[in-house]
Amino acid sequence: MPTGVALRDPREQLFAAAERVLLREGASGLTSRAVTDEAGVSKGVMHRHFPDFDAFLTELVLDHASQLETQTTALRESVGTGTVVDNLAAVLVSLFSPVTVAIIPLITFHDQLRSRLRRAAPGGGIAILAQATAAISDYLARERDLGRIAADTDIDSLSLSLVGGGHLLSAENASRSLPDAATLSLVTAVLANSAGQRPS
Repeated sequence: MPTGVALRDPREQLFAAAERVLLREGASGLTSRAVTDEAGVSKGVMHRHFPDFDAFLTELVLDHASQLETQTTALRESVGTGTVVDNLAAVLVSLFSPVTVAIIPLITFHDQLRSRLRRAAPGGGIAILAQATAAISDYLARERDLGRIAADTDIDSLSLSLVGGGHLLSAENASRSLPDAATLSLVTAVLANSAGQRPS
């Protein structure tokens, strides 16, 4: 990039480039050189905005986690409407987008990144999975209060099962944009087995 040309939102430009690299090459291909090459900027641009590459990765994950707030807000607003199965199936697909599915292995296998995330976002080294689990737990508790799932439902176990199953399904087919039969079957089975009834 020519010297003296101002970048618009260089942090966002670098984040977008990192997401493209992740989708194309996976976590193993995400290096500082790959990101700056993809963004079309010099390595100095990254160093001006982030003290090191681990700091960049931490901010990348936290930025993506903040974007997921739209999906978690929509889930909270769906309490008492539609069906519990449809609401959960829809949020699993939206939470586990292709970028999310690509970011999770990055967190899982990067010890320094997990350590920084724990300091930056208490409650979860794997920030995105923790965020999804918390949102689904909150939703299920609210639906339980309304009587739409059984009063003795184990919310914590249910949430972990849904998040784990939703992640696996999305990893197998990251191109989905709408809940498919597999996601609907997963949610129906997990809720029915845990609640002892077919949820409304």
